[in-house]
Amino acid sequence: MTTLADLPLRSDLVGRTAYGAPQLTVPVALNVNENTHPVPADVADDIVGRIRTALLEVNRYPDREFTALREALAGYLGAGLDASWIWAANGSNEVIQHVLQAFGGPGRTVLGFPPTYSMHSIIAASTSTRWVTAERDADFTISPETAVAAIERERPDLVFLCAPNNPTGTPVPLETIAAAYDATDGMVFVDEAYGEFMPADAPSALTLLPGRERLIVSRTMSKAFAFAGARVGYLAADPAVTDAMRLVRLPYHLSALTQAAALGALAHAPEMLRMVDDICVQRDRTAAGLAGLGFRVWPSWTNFLLFGGVEDPAGLWRALLDRGVLIRDLAIPGCLRVSAGTAAETDAFLTAIAEVSGRAPVGSRP
Repeated sequence: MTTLADLPLRSDLVGRTAYGAPQLTVPVALNVNENTHPVPADVADDIVGRIRTALLEVNRYPDREFTALREALAGYLGAGLDASWIWAANGSNEVIQHVLQAFGGPGRTVLGFPPTYSMHSIIAASTSTRWVTAERDADFTISPETAVAAIERERPDLVFLCAPNNPTGTPVPLETIAAAYDATDGMVFVDEAYGEFMPADAPSALTLLPGRERLIVSRTMSKAFAFAGARVGYLAADPAVTDAMRLVRLPYHLSALTQAAALGALAHAPEMLRMVDDICVQRDRTAAGLAGLGFRVWPSWTNFLLFGGVEDPAGLWRALLDRGVLIRDLAIPGCLRVSAGTAAETDAFLTAIAEVSGRAPVGSRP
């Protein structure tokens, strides 16, 4: 049987492994930070109607500039943006790929701060961009001083900041983003995939865009809009950046059906975002339950939680899986990550982890 070793693979890809989050059919799947709430029925009906209309013209290429979608995304984000500041693609991963194709590549370097979103380094490798790393501060934070010191040491062409961070859930202060921007002549990319889950009074990096033509802020519809299967991501940046994206995108890269579906979801943004409030309630319930069992839980501005104090992460992960509950082992020592689910999924997870860990709630009588 032919293997990769038998093929003339690019030398910088030899020995690498593909993205590998487990895909298993289980009663409670809380491992990949999906929105576990389905699209509301009335919204789904509208989206299906829009797709049906788009199908009648699917023999023609879609709007290459996806103008209506860019206008809708600009209106959704606000922040004084218009369509010229918006770019979209098939999920935020393709947005990242476009950014690295335009500003990375052979001979160029991107700086990241692990543990962080694993696809940042994987996409860097796929675009022949060298991935270099710097350590975070205590509790997975990044201070302005830490960011600047790493940039001055590595002199990267791009700086990637995940804010809030995946897999830790921790925020990145705007002061850190601004300091990183001032410390480099390269591009600064802020991944705000979980931006809608931040506290209502927490400012987005979108507020830093005016006057910073090398700053990029990306978002996704996968999480807050329950659109993981639709694959729609986007960025906001100076219009010169969107011009750069046009140089590397494939022609007609966003299908007419994708554009129609995204426009339908955005037309119901208030209703879709009500799911976020419920998810945050379940996230906080999960955090309280884990803390009550004696685990350390990091504060989260996302739809997931990193928790520590786990003696055998692989063993606990397997024991939960045996009970039909799938969470994520990211090889962070002593830690596991769990996505926020529905109320029923929260109950199932907390019951299962109490059983398999053998822990009684803190303060309970023996």
